[in-house]
Amino acid sequence: MEQYNILLLCGGDGSEHEISLVSASYIEQQLNTFPEFNVIKVVIHKNEWVDESGNQCSINYKHELSFKDSSYHIDYVIPCIHGVPGETGDIQSLFEIMNLPYLGCGSEASKLCFNKVSTKLWLSAIGIPNTPFSFIDSDNEENLRKAHDFFRQYGAVFVKAASQGSSVGCYKVSDEASLDEYIRKAFGYSEDVLLEQAVKPRELEVATYEYEGRLVVTNPGEIVTPDNDFYTFEEKYNSTSKSTTMVEANIPDNLKAKIREYAARAFKVLKLKDLSRIDFFLVGEDQILLNEINTFPGMTPISMFPKMLENHGEKMTQFLHSAVVNAVKGK
Repeated sequence: MEQYNILLLCGGDGSEHEISLVSASYIEQQLNTFPEFNVIKVVIHKNEWVDESGNQCSINYKHELSFKDSSYHIDYVIPCIHGVPGETGDIQSLFEIMNLPYLGCGSEASKLCFNKVSTKLWLSAIGIPNTPFSFIDSDNEENLRKAHDFFRQYGAVFVKAASQGSSVGCYKVSDEASLDEYIRKAFGYSEDVLLEQAVKPRELEVATYEYEGRLVVTNPGEIVTPDNDFYTFEEKYNSTSKSTTMVEANIPDNLKAKIREYAARAFKVLKLKDLSRIDFFLVGEDQILLNEINTFPGMTPISMFPKMLENHGEKMTQFLHSAVVNAVKGK
């Protein structure tokens, strides 16, 4: 039986460090069901790569992962890092230069989708509906005036750090007097700030992934938040969360088909790879808006991506096995 050394990278120094560790533990559990997989889990923290015992390591261009007293030839990498430097495209650029196969979207697609502004510009260009928006690159007087004009047009807005995940740096603003305060808070997380019309939607999500040579888009699941309010970081991950998830949303078939169509088009045109979770809004009875694209979605036991994949009929274990083996053999 051919053996594979898999580097499972997790952590990072962004706001989603702890969530990355939980996702990595779930993925490790799935991989360990296969005797041919040897999983080496490494945490990126404070610019160091360390194993779970705190032993430092490094990787070279021969794909050798070296510790003080041991080394492994790495066949495949799973960069299970939410946010920086995983979904930003940085770690993918390193592996692409090294010609080392890895799970997930490429560097360019990751960077494009992590930035909410560039995502929306692409979606608009290819005709996929999304929430009306504006953006600013600083909080100078001219840009603040532009933001206030946008607020008055819609009456309430979401102010979002352009390059953050898991709703970090996102604020719903219903009082114009507090708009400048929240814009400055958002700039604490990102160099650009997105303003979106605040809508009162149902939040729907699809798992979109490549499996055995075909692109799969699941039926949408649904996130139901208290009072249909904003799905904050705390609501996503806090043990006291009152939000609920449904693996398959109760919506008409024609809307399910439209969501799958938009998700497939976004996946292909934005050149995503392997997996993504694509999030939508349903406004009113039939208005579908693409909200955002997650190029390495959460993989915790409560996360929607693995739930929707398995509801569709696949197994996470088989999905991961297929991704590893096909990438290494096709290298």
